[in-house]
Amino acid sequence: MRVVIPGGTGQVGAMLRRGFEAAGHEVVVLSRRPGGPDEVAWDGRTLGPWAKEIDGSDVVINLAGRSVSCRYTEANLRAMMDSRVDSARVVGEAIAAAGRPPRVWLQMSTATVYAHRFDAPNDEADGIIGGHEDGVPDYWAYSVEIAQRWEQAQQEAATPHTRKVALRAAMVMSPDRGGVFSVLSRMVRLGLGGPVAGGRQYVSWIHERDFVRAVEFLIGREDLEGPVNLAAPTPLPQRDFMRELRTVRRMPVGLPATKAMAELGAFVLRSDTELLLKSRRVTPGRLLDAGFMFQHPEWGAAAAELAGRKSC
Repeated sequence: MRVVIPGGTGQVGAMLRRGFEAAGHEVVVLSRRPGGPDEVAWDGRTLGPWAKEIDGSDVVINLAGRSVSCRYTEANLRAMMDSRVDSARVVGEAIAAAGRPPRVWLQMSTATVYAHRFDAPNDEADGIIGGHEDGVPDYWAYSVEIAQRWEQAQQEAATPHTRKVALRAAMVMSPDRGGVFSVLSRMVRLGLGGPVAGGRQYVSWIHERDFVRAVEFLIGREDLEGPVNLAAPTPLPQRDFMRELRTVRRMPVGLPATKAMAELGAFVLRSDTELLLKSRRVTPGRLLDAGFMFQHPEWGAAAAELAGRKSC
């Protein structure tokens, strides 16, 4: 296949690129700052010469969007919104203009679209969309709006010959330096891997290999379109999630953190507490119903496999 990945220079793009190239597929990455082989310049907002890469391709996987690893200031939230909506819109325009459009367009989305909740998991059929929860910061609703408008931009694109799938992805865990697993492992080694604000909030995650396999699975399943949750079937409370990671890292102690301490740490790290405090209890209903088999369904075993591959 010929696979085009707008915004594919980040960690998730690197995972997909490795997987597709290892399987013998041709991969082209669209980047604002191209530098490597098979990378083509685009601005993520307007049609340009890059659009010819999509014409004649088999698959488009749009990952473009400003990183959420930042302070959720008004300017940063607006940049998150614009970068996602604009890139989805212009990818849709390029597909609509193609003489031979791709057969499938996978659009990155996020499990953050679901409500902060503890009582039951969110799958695609019965999950509750967030934005109206009581007792959470008002700006959390804007994160949900970003996800909704991201998906809406794909849904509204006039691409009748291209199947569209929105990837509502949980945190993708890989041993790559600088990723989520790397950051959490460093916290554990420093003795900071305890429960945050009590640790009741659920953590949804997916192993990198299952993420790549799920994407390949969705490309091949012509009967699947619309939102699909990419998450392991076993989300767990943050206190249990970190305890499993401490066990893997042979660290018996993990200092707990109050909400105020988490806010201070997020400020120092130029991040935001939503990433720590929102309960994301997400399950992959549509993948499981379609027969997808996870290789790494349990967090403890998945963490051990990731830790054993390379130093994080």
